Amino acid sequence: MIAYVTVGADDIARAKRFYTAFLPALGYGLNEGPEGLSYVLPTQQGQPAALPDFYVKPTFDGRPASAGNGAMIAFEARSQKQVHDLHAAALAAGGFDEGQPGFRASYGPHFYVGYLRDPQGNKIALFSSDSTETGRDG
Repeated sequence: MIAYVTVGADDIARAKRFYTAFLPALGYGLNEGPEGLSYVLPTQQGQPAALPDFYVKPTFDGRPASAGNGAMIAFEARSQKQVHDLHAAALAAGGFDEGQPGFRASYGPHFYVGYLRDPQGNKIALFSSDSTETGRDG
């Protein structure tokens, strides 16, 4: 199980604007401090932590943050409509389109996905694969 994912950001305020445009709608709460942004899922008392956490931090070595070539972080939405709405919200909050929401021929019939780049260039996917919704062939 993945416990957390961290991306670097040179401009934390800009990153906060982008990630706060969609992560709270997916259930993530924000803790902000001098070390950066921590987006975490709520934990029920007596239950293990809901994972993964998602962190946006300045780099530890002080050099400019960079996006991984071939790296992508995917967040699951509740519906195709939510994918569409959150993709639009993230674009309005400073993200860059990397692929409009829709079905992709190489994925399953219910895999609905939109791709973005955050302000630092990290690739983000927002997807839904709810088999109760209309599929690619339906």
